[in-house]
Amino acid sequence: MRVLIFGGTTEGRLLAEKLREREIAAAVSVATPLGAQELEGIPGLEVLVGRRTAEEMARLLAPFDRCVDATHPYAAQVSENIRAACERAGVPLRRLLRRASGELAGVRVESAAQAAQFLAGREGNVLLATGAKELAAFAGLAPERLYPRVLPVEESLAACRAAGIPVRNIIAMHGPFSQKLNEALLEQYRIRFLVTKDGGAAGGFAAKAAAARAQGAELIVIDRPRETGEDLEAVLDWLLER
Repeated sequence: MRVLIFGGTTEGRLLAEKLREREIAAAVSVATPLGAQELEGIPGLEVLVGRRTAEEMARLLAPFDRCVDATHPYAAQVSENIRAACERAGVPLRRLLRRASGELAGVRVESAAQAAQFLAGREGNVLLATGAKELAAFAGLAPERLYPRVLPVEESLAACRAAGIPVRNIIAMHGPFSQKLNEALLEQYRIRFLVTKDGGAAGGFAAKAAAARAQGAELIVIDRPRETGEDLEAVLDWLLER
């Protein structure tokens, strides 16, 4: 049996490690070279790098027997493409979905656009811990008050430049981050609002929420897309079925 994992997440790496331990042939498809770096050290693992359309995914699936979608909880369009590709290729699919934090802290919004609307009528600096792809949603706010925390890669920096973010405001770091480091950033940049997604434990959500409370910043949480999935053990059991 050969398994294709669409990954780039902590869950994807953990599943790949467990499959390799059991000598099950597995490959992981990731969107970027950074995602490939996260998989270094797993012997014999095939890593496929590049963003793909649903049609390209279907062609990629041809030699595989099963597929696991272990992409980020907020990658809704990617997950939809994976479902379409598996249907086209006739390959069984399971969704490996990390658990949400379970915390109800903060102001809850459905999208980055709603977060921007909430901030439009309020003053104060904003730490955007939502990823570079969401920057366009905040175009209506003064860029001088925005402090995006993004991955230290050219793609993210280019998105910041396109959004008109001052260089001094760009926080290019690879997380997740401790509560203390989050607090230090909130204090350093006099942050009044922290905008984030609920990335669960793997995304350091609890540390961000605690830091916001400690520093008196208002937490704004973009809710997850509505979907269902299984945990690592359930997906692994399915893959071990013969």
